[in-house]
Amino acid sequence: MRNFLFVVAVLATLLNGQLVASTEEVKSSSLIFKSSLVSSSISSSPSESDSSLLDSRNSISLSNRIENEHGRGNKPDPQTLVQIEKNLLSLFGFEKRPKVDRSKIVIPEAMKKLYAQIMGHELETDLEAPKADLFNKEANTVRSYTHEESNVDNRFKYHNRFRLFFNVSNIPEKERLRDAEITFNRNQIKNVNNIRHQIDVYDILRPGRKHKKRKPIFRLTASRVVNINETGSISLNVMSAVKRWLREPKRNHGMLVHISALDDRSNSINIDDSFIVPSHEHIRLKRSIDDSPENWAQAQPLLFTYTDDGRYKQRSIRDANRSRRAPGKGKRRKQNHDVCQRRPLYVDFSDVGWNDWIVAPPGYEAFYCHGECNFPIADHLNTTNHAIVQTLVHSINSNLAPKACCVPTQLSSISMLYLDDQNKVVLKNYQDMTVVGCGCR
Repeated sequence: MRNFLFVVAVLATLLNGQLVASTEEVKSSSLIFKSSLVSSSISSSPSESDSSLLDSRNSISLSNRIENEHGRGNKPDPQTLVQIEKNLLSLFGFEKRPKVDRSKIVIPEAMKKLYAQIMGHELETDLEAPKADLFNKEANTVRSYTHEESNVDNRFKYHNRFRLFFNVSNIPEKERLRDAEITFNRNQIKNVNNIRHQIDVYDILRPGRKHKKRKPIFRLTASRVVNINETGSISLNVMSAVKRWLREPKRNHGMLVHISALDDRSNSINIDDSFIVPSHEHIRLKRSIDDSPENWAQAQPLLFTYTDDGRYKQRSIRDANRSRRAPGKGKRRKQNHDVCQRRPLYVDFSDVGWNDWIVAPPGYEAFYCHGECNFPIADHLNTTNHAIVQTLVHSINSNLAPKACCVPTQLSSISMLYLDDQNKVVLKNYQDMTVVGCGCR
């Protein structure tokens, strides 16, 4: 008799259309990222935290949540914090916490602008941001590199010819290189008639040796002609060179950049002639005597690499399945605080002492799902047919099946700007970090 009643109940549920899942999200406190995050938290020192980043009335921090679980007013013990840090490091793909000297590192303005674009903000700068369209689509990691000075620099006496060396050894072998570009900053030169500069970038396959009378071997990687009466940064694709460096790290001898002058007929002109504007006044290859360390830190050439670590390829399959369900358009139900829904939870990186190597953000809204999944499951909850049947069975006999669980049904990513062990600036996208919607499953 009991089984007969169960079958009747299931059939009744099916006929009443209860098996149609809806994806309407329960409205909860929203994710808050103020525009000051980009302008202040990126440029400020680790000690200058933005206490107004999150409305405390609408969110509970990770540290407060831990304190509540360990007793109100009591901070979590060191062992708990160590375990939290260990789990977070594993989540972000680190074996250990990076040790950096923040005072000696200048964050490139171009990386700030790229981060700002991803976060939906705009910075007042003329710099051209790296390829924001490539980031997230084909690559989830962007790294910036500056030239590493050495005694080799002294061999280049003129400003129109210089060797740039970028150490890309911090790129893991498992990551796939998607693109690489070198950027140069330019100063506008006025009152010049039809003079242009041609930039040629060569991969140094073999350096020359004077005592052995061995000539160097170069391979042209990129070339571009620019007008000297224009300003702003320019980029040249150097993926072939970087790809070779990653394949043969011991044969990374850097790249040679040569600048020549062209007239209005594209004829080469002696760039050392007195009537020709010196190349270093337009395109910055090396530091001048009158350059301060601060100014040169933002004016120097930069190499950007775009890689993909392949960690989240399976996510697209799950997202595709979710996207088949259209958002529900039914009437909004009266909010029940006991029902399954998204609830606020803020992760503050300063809780684990990470604000010295994480440039931005200072933390993020993770949210979590909590609440009851009782029968009948509300239409606005993003549920599945199986969860409805399971909840129905539980309502008839709790010994036959447990309740459906309140879990995340949709997740979104966060972008993090940080410094690695080699003091390189890295912008990385981490998927499945923020709860967007909850449901009974």
